[in-house]
Amino acid sequence: MSRSPQATHHDTTTPQGPRALLRRHGPRCTPSRLRVPTLLSASDLHLPVTEVCEQLTCPGGAVHPTTVYRTLETLTVAGLTHAVHGPGPTRYGSTGDPHHHTACQQCGHVAALASEHLAEATRSIEELTGLRPDSSRSLLVYGRCASCYG
Repeated sequence: MSRSPQATHHDTTTPQGPRALLRRHGPRCTPSRLRVPTLLSASDLHLPVTEVCEQLTCPGGAVHPTTVYRTLETLTVAGLTHAVHGPGPTRYGSTGDPHHHTACQQCGHVAALASEHLAEATRSIEELTGLRPDSSRSLLVYGRCASCYG
């Protein structure tokens, strides 16, 4: 899925945040389209569809994974969320300040890494290989997380 070429910080923590963003980006304001960006922004994590479903499930009512998947795809196309395709299931995060990602090749955990922390390394990678960040200005770095290393 594509997303807007330039990520900007979106305030999805207030009730008007997601609603205003959805109206500005075109998708209809459905309950799941309002709850998902708020959840991702509040958790500051990159979550697979199954975890998003678990966290959105209310007592007495389940959220269908297909609804969550379609919501995430719609929000990703609109640039309100982004998808990280790595080992394991695709994980979704809140689009905010530009950042890169690290992904554990063993457990699939994805973490954000502020672009400013890799600015010099990104320039060196571009000079040495010609490889540049994608349209979201993000690089994906694979390795093993501290929990899996050893």
